[in-house]
Amino acid sequence: MDVSLRTQIETYLSHLDGLIRRGHQLRDQLANEPSDLAVIAATRRWQEDCGVTINQLSGGSKAHWLARAFSEAFLMRSADGRAAQGAAPAEIVQQLLAVLGQAVASLARSDDNAISAASSAQPAPHRFDFVHNPEIRPVLEQAYADSRTALEKGDYDFAMKTSCGILEAIVTDALEHKGATALATSGAPAGKIADWPFETRLAVAEKAGLIRSGAARLPAAARAYRDRGEEENPNGMVSERDAKTTGQVLHVIMRDLDPGR
Repeated sequence: MDVSLRTQIETYLSHLDGLIRRGHQLRDQLANEPSDLAVIAATRRWQEDCGVTINQLSGGSKAHWLARAFSEAFLMRSADGRAAQGAAPAEIVQQLLAVLGQAVASLARSDDNAISAASSAQPAPHRFDFVHNPEIRPVLEQAYADSRTALEKGDYDFAMKTSCGILEAIVTDALEHKGATALATSGAPAGKIADWPFETRLAVAEKAGLIRSGAARLPAAARAYRDRGEEENPNGMVSERDAKTTGQVLHVIMRDLDPGR
């Protein structure tokens, strides 16, 4: 399979995973508090996000099987198969979750329909919409794609360094949005956040509750990625394991920083 196509499919799979996790949370909240206005509003936003993604995967065609399944998820069926009104919100969420599961299964199998949709001109979902600084989002998107391509080609040094750069950028963005005053109780040092060492930013972000403990898995080469000199690593070699582990940590922290996903 073409590397760019595989990357786009993986993008959709990651996005669908986030939608499914949000859906499970909303379903449980609706079951406990079906009249909560905030939960109802969040559910509507989630349904809209689902609709956009399904439309992209369906190539904009309402006749596509996935688009039809999405529309039918809003209908309850009677025993004889006819449409009935009055579906409970939690039940609709459950049915939409089933549709998202079908989309995941189709993409994972690389069905013809899924590949056709994923490789169409429709843009893939953005991974970095949670980043507060909109100017760096497209840069991060490109860096992410470059890192995945490098990993596929076996350029583990570039893949790891690029993943580290993305990780540093999104953590810095989250810290700056939080603000120095709010970080004062989290062991934040003096000076500009952008001037703090990489390790310090990760530690403060964890203490501030912005991320969890996923950064503990970063390999030593990744932690010192800015300080690695040619004399330490004359061939610029990074192991496949280190590159993949760094990418996994990046995904974990992206989820931490992406509220509600």
